[in-house]
Amino acid sequence: MAQAVEEWYKQMPIITRSYLTAAIVTTIGCSLEIISPYNLYLNPKLVVTHYQFWRLITNFLYFRKMDLDFLFHMFFLARYCKLLEENTFRGRTADFFYMLFFGATVLTGIVLIGGMIPYVSESFAKIIFLSNSLTFMMVYVWSKQNPYIHMSFLGLFTFTAAYLPWVLLGFSVLVGASAWVDLLGMIAGHAYYFLEDVYPRMTGRRPLRTPAFIRSLFAEEPVVMGGRHVQFAAPPPPPLEGEDHHN
Repeated sequence: MAQAVEEWYKQMPIITRSYLTAAIVTTIGCSLEIISPYNLYLNPKLVVTHYQFWRLITNFLYFRKMDLDFLFHMFFLARYCKLLEENTFRGRTADFFYMLFFGATVLTGIVLIGGMIPYVSESFAKIIFLSNSLTFMMVYVWSKQNPYIHMSFLGLFTFTAAYLPWVLLGFSVLVGASAWVDLLGMIAGHAYYFLEDVYPRMTGRRPLRTPAFIRSLFAEEPVVMGGRHVQFAAPPPPPLEGEDHHN
């Protein structure tokens, strides 16, 4: 059993493995009181006035209590982050990292701006960890990339993957969790999907092209096949409407 888990862990792509490890270590550390959540949560005042910039990252690593909700989100993180990195972003590690960076930036911006809007500022002030929202964003993006896959929820009913975020949102409401957290993830996920997939088809422009300095951080990983090292090249972007396909 332990060996199977070790093999499963080693076979994870680099971004998924790194994020899952950081999330589990951070959450366990807080549960054992080795790490204090008060040093991790998103606090704009401490970030700006005390230069505690690590909070912009650590608030995405802590998943609160190690309960059933924690197990659900670890499952979502391990499954859908892995599926995205291995399939949709196969051979495009830099693009996948940039997607997560974009999502984290959007989520942080929404919370900061929402905290300054009257009548809703109190609701946003309660959102001090965005780990669940970032996980939900990955679920949303995966559902948009694979809308026709048939799925089953707890064996109760079947649906296509396009409705997965809404099914999970309804489940969160039923168990008494805050719908705001999941909705933020859906907003960030839809922003990425629109700017990366829909807007380029409409205009021929790609506003989310991965910066060169991020690409330089990720060399393509070799894959062992038949005793030889094979390196996946990044697939070419799909042709945009209006492009000359004969060039």
